[in-house]
Amino acid sequence: MLGTDFTSGSPCWLDLGSPDTDAAAAFYGRVFGWDFASAGPEAGGYGFFQQGGRTVAALGPLTESGASSAWTVYFRTPDAEATAHAAEENGGTVRREAFDVMDAGRMAALTDRGGAEFAVWEPGRVQGLDRTSEVNALLWVELHTGDPEATLAFYGALFGWRWEEMKTPGMTYRVISTAEGDPKDASFGGVAPLQGGADKSRWIPYFMVTDPDMTATTTQENGGSVLMPPADVPDVGRIAWLADPFAAPFAILRPDPAM
Repeated sequence: MLGTDFTSGSPCWLDLGSPDTDAAAAFYGRVFGWDFASAGPEAGGYGFFQQGGRTVAALGPLTESGASSAWTVYFRTPDAEATAHAAEENGGTVRREAFDVMDAGRMAALTDRGGAEFAVWEPGRVQGLDRTSEVNALLWVELHTGDPEATLAFYGALFGWRWEEMKTPGMTYRVISTAEGDPKDASFGGVAPLQGGADKSRWIPYFMVTDPDMTATTTQENGGSVLMPPADVPDVGRIAWLADPFAAPFAILRPDPAM
């Protein structure tokens, strides 16, 4: 599961691009109890979602032309420029070349060969999120893609990810882990084929909650929507897919104790 002892290829940062950062901060504050702290006047409206003073995610205005509101998952790399080059060599796209984020680190914005957007983070002063795998924090990331095998080969070339197939009703799910360590301990997410007529590949963040039904209700009461109502998944937990008022999708999970 996700931790904060980040290694190469592990999710280490998460941010939301929104057309209205004030409204988005208010929404997630009500749904997850997050506070918002600005990164300062030089950050162009970017700032941090926090709980108890620890960063759980980040928020900023949309900066890419034609972009829709969405969460972006960042994966750790020792060299953002080299990873961006490897992405191009393996059929991906560089949306923004590697650049310095003041003294915090260095990043690049990429798109995988299946069309899912993500980013990479080469740490400087900031190693990554302060809080994961706790209530109202990031727990899991999941890629939905039209060609899981080809897309996993892409990420394998970038990060050396490993994966294990799991047969579930109607599809094959692949649990992914970083290149180092015990695969179970190093697992952080999964890959699933596109379902139900969906045609857009994308990464979805899962946040841990204690009561998915209540969180889904709170989401609707504050202008969001329920994309998939809460349901129990054997050996995994109770899951729901939601969207904020600007249609950025995310998921919630109350893990099965055995998980």
